[in-house]
Amino acid sequence: MFRTSRIAAGIAATTLVVAGVGVSLGSGIAAAAPDCAVSSHATKRDASTVGVTHVYDKIASAETIGVGTSVTYKVIVGTTGIGNPYVNTITDFPPVGFGAPTKTTITAYHAIGGQRTEDVTATPNAGGWKVTSTGWFVNSGNPVTLTITYPVPSSVKAGQAITSGGVGVAGTVGVGTELPGLTACFTARGANAGETVIGSLGDNGLGSSDGQLSSTGSATDILSDVLRNLIGS
Repeated sequence: MFRTSRIAAGIAATTLVVAGVGVSLGSGIAAAAPDCAVSSHATKRDASTVGVTHVYDKIASAETIGVGTSVTYKVIVGTTGIGNPYVNTITDFPPVGFGAPTKTTITAYHAIGGQRTEDVTATPNAGGWKVTSTGWFVNSGNPVTLTITYPVPSSVKAGQAITSGGVGVAGTVGVGTELPGLTACFTARGANAGETVIGSLGDNGLGSSDGQLSSTGSATDILSDVLRNLIGS
């Protein structure tokens, strides 16, 4: 009886993950704080931009994020109208107390292949993390985007509003600027049921290190693996 119940529970939990159902089991899920904006936007138009408006955005990956998981920020540098500045440095400033990023990419335009995303290495820079290049091309249809992921420290408390630092950009004339107010905020929460189950599956070799549901991602594979694991134990 116990064995049958255990198998049924495993199937039910896995079905929730496959279906994408979010269930709270005392996980401390918190609603976003009212003044906690998940993104911010800035513009620059002055003598240095030669009549062109440069635009900057920073966006957090979600309004609420589980403690002990990760947050990903996108920093987007673009322009409107004519003009094609080159960006050679982007510095992201994470929330205070956050450690080194675990993954960093740049999406930028290339003469061959158009917009392309590539892994890059971020290095410390004045309390933030910077990426550099000989120059990423930017025009009105092709912004450059930094995507950078940080672990959310276990010291963060559920319900706490976590606001990042700003952004610094350098490049050809006009595009360079310091934007301490270009921040993004999320509200911390406890890990939800889906994250807990996926983590458990990963611990048992049923999920990938990237947090995917299975090596193929199919519902059949997930359920089959769970059944084999439970029956075998």
